Amino acid sequence: MTGINAIMFYAPVLFQTMGFKNDASLLSVMITGTMNVASTFVSIYLVDKIGRRKLLLQACVQMFICQVSIDAILLTHLNTTGTMDKGLSTVVVVLVYLYVMCFAWSWGPFGWLIPSETFPLETRTSGFAFAVNSNMLMTFLVAQAFLSMLCHMRAFLFFFFSSWILVMGLFVVFLVPETNGVPIDSIVERVWKQHLVWKKFMDDDSPKSHEMV
Repeated sequence: MTGINAIMFYAPVLFQTMGFKNDASLLSVMITGTMNVASTFVSIYLVDKIGRRKLLLQACVQMFICQVSIDAILLTHLNTTGTMDKGLSTVVVVLVYLYVMCFAWSWGPFGWLIPSETFPLETRTSGFAFAVNSNMLMTFLVAQAFLSMLCHMRAFLFFFFSSWILVMGLFVVFLVPETNGVPIDSIVERVWKQHLVWKKFMDDDSPKSHEMV
């Protein structure tokens, strides 16, 4: 629901709508894909230095600003003929690139990393399978619905995805624990049982509780 699949799948449509010709649109897509791959290496370098939560929250802020800025420019300057001033079109493309870069060093790879290390050993297989299936399902739904949403919502489509980014940021703030540097076999004791929210749903198997029983 970040909107990354919509941008990556239909970037030529978006860029043509902004006034770019076919060749320029395809070139922009190639650049977008290259930046997506290159920025993923940034997450490989920073993930254990900065932590998961900080990168996710930083990405939410940057992606939200990019999406809202794109939405504002398109709403105020995109003509009914689907064209726009060349300078503003360039600004929109730069914002799209910044958005893709930020996604690639945060929500993109962490959507696979965090589920693989947060589930307890007893439920890791089922939990990770559910996470992957959810990811693929949302990718399918966004890809199938994007063109219809673009026709009906037009520039407001970016506002739709930016709203979800805001929700995701709040989800990270209150519900996603930091797992950086925590061994997998200690994830329950050091993460879930210490979390302000999730500790309410964890069994207390400490010796003290057994003595009380």
